[in-house]
Amino acid sequence: MHRILVVGSAGAGKTTLAREIACRLDLPLIHLDRHFWQPGWTAPGEARWRETVAGLAARPAWVMDGNYGGTLDLRLPRADLLVFSDPPRLRCLGRVLRRRWAHRATPRDDLPVGCPEQIDLQFLRYVWRFPRDSRPRLLAAVASRAPDLPMVRLRGRADVRRWLESLPDGQP
Repeated sequence: MHRILVVGSAGAGKTTLAREIACRLDLPLIHLDRHFWQPGWTAPGEARWRETVAGLAARPAWVMDGNYGGTLDLRLPRADLLVFSDPPRLRCLGRVLRRRWAHRATPRDDLPVGCPEQIDLQFLRYVWRFPRDSRPRLLAAVASRAPDLPMVRLRGRADVRRWLESLPDGQP
């Protein structure tokens, strides 16, 4: 496996998990947020974004973290493995709030310059509604775009720990 896609709700631990997988397997790490957002949280146009993602997905090896449902059609067929970080919503909300506090003065390394950590009511609603709204869309995209793609679904810290410990020499 050389192309591993890590998805899940905000606060699900995607970034930390992707970083650990990339380190253990010596694969390049791609944080989609770094490529999507421009300073001041400005989003690129859809055509430019799809072109960027197509170029990233075409690389021979990567661990890519981020949902961006509008580009799953580009990424799922290229992936060798899908890792779905799917902890309970309260844990995700707690992590989002903790992360905001932890990065109140220092920028996160998975975000581009000029995009400080922020939280608003819309974002918190997205996290709360992820299991009801986004999880089914994500699983439907996998079923339609890459039905044979192996998927690991990690629901808690113990799942994550056990799965990471199971990674053999250089291959998940």
